[in-house]
Amino acid sequence: MVNTTTVSKITQGRLDRRAIVYLRQSTDKQVRRNTESRRLQYALKDRAKDLGFKKIQIIDTDLGSSAGIGAAKQSGFEQLIAGIAVGEVGIILSREVSRLSRTDKDWARLLEVCQLFGTLIADAEQVYDLSLTDDQLILGIKGTLSVVELNTLRLRMQAGMEEKARRGALVKLLPPGYVVDKSGSVVKSSDRRVVEAITLVFRKFAEIRSIRQTHLWFRNNRIELPVNKPTETGMGIRWQLPTNAFTRDVLQNPFYAGAYVWGRRRTEKVVVDGRVRKRQSKLHEPEQCRVFIKDHHEGYTSWETYEENRRIMRENALNIGGDESVGPARAGQGILAGLLRCGRCGRKLHVRYWGKRGTAARYLCKGDFDSGGTYCLGFGGSTVDRRFSEELLAVISPFGIGASLEAARGLAGKRNEKHAALAKQLEQLEYEQRRAFEQYNEVDPRNRLVTAELERRWNAKLEAVEQLKATLEEVAHESHTVSEEEREELLAMGERFGEVWESEACPAALKKRIIRTVIEEIVVDLDEETDLLSFIIHWKGGTHTRYRMPKPVSGAGQKTALEDLEIIRKMGARYGDDEIARVLNKLGRRTGKGNRWNEHRVRTARTRHGIQGRRRRAENPDILTLGEAAVYCEVSRTTIKRLVKEGLLNKEQIVPWAPWEITKSDLDSEEIQRILRTLKTTGRLHLERDDSGFQQSLFVTE
Repeated sequence: MVNTTTVSKITQGRLDRRAIVYLRQSTDKQVRRNTESRRLQYALKDRAKDLGFKKIQIIDTDLGSSAGIGAAKQSGFEQLIAGIAVGEVGIILSREVSRLSRTDKDWARLLEVCQLFGTLIADAEQVYDLSLTDDQLILGIKGTLSVVELNTLRLRMQAGMEEKARRGALVKLLPPGYVVDKSGSVVKSSDRRVVEAITLVFRKFAEIRSIRQTHLWFRNNRIELPVNKPTETGMGIRWQLPTNAFTRDVLQNPFYAGAYVWGRRRTEKVVVDGRVRKRQSKLHEPEQCRVFIKDHHEGYTSWETYEENRRIMRENALNIGGDESVGPARAGQGILAGLLRCGRCGRKLHVRYWGKRGTAARYLCKGDFDSGGTYCLGFGGSTVDRRFSEELLAVISPFGIGASLEAARGLAGKRNEKHAALAKQLEQLEYEQRRAFEQYNEVDPRNRLVTAELERRWNAKLEAVEQLKATLEEVAHESHTVSEEEREELLAMGERFGEVWESEACPAALKKRIIRTVIEEIVVDLDEETDLLSFIIHWKGGTHTRYRMPKPVSGAGQKTALEDLEIIRKMGARYGDDEIARVLNKLGRRTGKGNRWNEHRVRTARTRHGIQGRRRRAENPDILTLGEAAVYCEVSRTTIKRLVKEGLLNKEQIVPWAPWEITKSDLDSEEIQRILRTLKTTGRLHLERDDSGFQQSLFVTE
């Protein structure tokens, strides 16, 4: 029955406009389960008819959409506001005020627009006119209570969940491999296939040490893993070939290490384009979560192993901060990548690949190059790798036979792992095939619509069983144990471990994995005077060994060494290519191809690397060489050398064996001229620092 007050608010002008029935439920779960609430909201259409409205529109696009702060944009609510703003809406009907809005901002905007265009608001009991002060006051109070109610409910629910989580009793969706028993405790699944499959994931990662390679092993061997999938009765286990993301989630999930965590992803509110949005933060480490309970339940791996796996995964993630040079064992030829540390600045050395094929390794310490400085240390990789291999083989070769026996056991174990996983998969398929046959057998054969579908399912299971049996036969044909012939071959490889290491059939990735198993890191430094590289090997377990070797000329073997280019660059400003070639040969330097330097090769190197220079030395009358200084002073070269040795005359020399540079102003100084006059008069070179009583004549006479 419509009371008189309501009738007075519903004028003919409002009846000529539309009535909008607005529906909203906060989550999809409420939409699926709270069907009675949705039915009552749709029934408001009948109330609009009772009020006298002929044109009625239902807006239900916000079913399953929250109206709280930071929620996604509500298209239905925006459609409602737009209809009111053009003066086409006479009344809005909603089961209760909280359906319209849960925020003060949206509620105030709705009331303002309704008041401006004379639109009524009705709930299940009353009709409100915003032009009336009492109705405006009542709606304001109801809107405020709606906002407070939402916050109160949220805080109450969060407090309850957190308190339950602190006891380790809050369980929403367990990862595959775990169930809740009758006492409410988390235990491993009673399905042996599930338990063995999850255990196999951790065992293969410990062997391969790479998420992607572990994932590919399961894919290549067609071994399925259990995953949570929605079914008609809820979440259930389904078997499928794993994705890379699933493999990563299993290895990174602390629940499999026996730890209970809650609040690993926190929800935060941010302002984007003027709107408050909710977003989840990055995944926090288990120890940083709001609730962290170690040894909460039985794990598939130990906590120590889990932490070691995390370290390996961090190192494998090349682009995620930290040390760029550390990564998984890949196919690159630089077998010491990630292990070398600079003995000067302490940084890890990076590996760069050069050459026509991009396979020639060069180890490089960046030093302060990124901040405008220079590289700290760099040298070719192939020679260093060969020399290091000698040191490594000298240590581990005696253990070759033992390693061969272990490899034989490991090879048999790998085959058994694959066979056992496929056998469990076959057992499961045979059970499903029997169930499919029983369902088909129980149906009346005259009901072809049902029997045809059940027969198709049964045939599909039969085909899957036959395919898996064929695969198992292939694995069995490979033999589950290592044959005597294979065993003898492995033992022979152990005795000739050095030959196996140097063989082209031994991949670089395998060498790297062996090296990283026995070596912690290698500290390298360069002695500038002797041009020798010194290495300190830090073996696993704390033992250290040292060795030295000449620095390789270049990384790719065919390029001019950086040291040679630096000499050419320094001398190019004053000296000609012929003089530079002479100095390089005196220093024992060679071109990238191992040839002696000459004028043409120096000029080619300058042109290729953009170094300024000239074919002949630039004359400078104010700067003299040793021979020119002797001629200028009319004395022997030995006299000039004695003056320099005693510190009475200054000389510059760009690099060893380069020409001396002596200025005329130093030769014309009063002190030098006095010594030379005494020499020419007495025939003796009298130096203040010379205490000898006799000096042979050094004066040049014609």
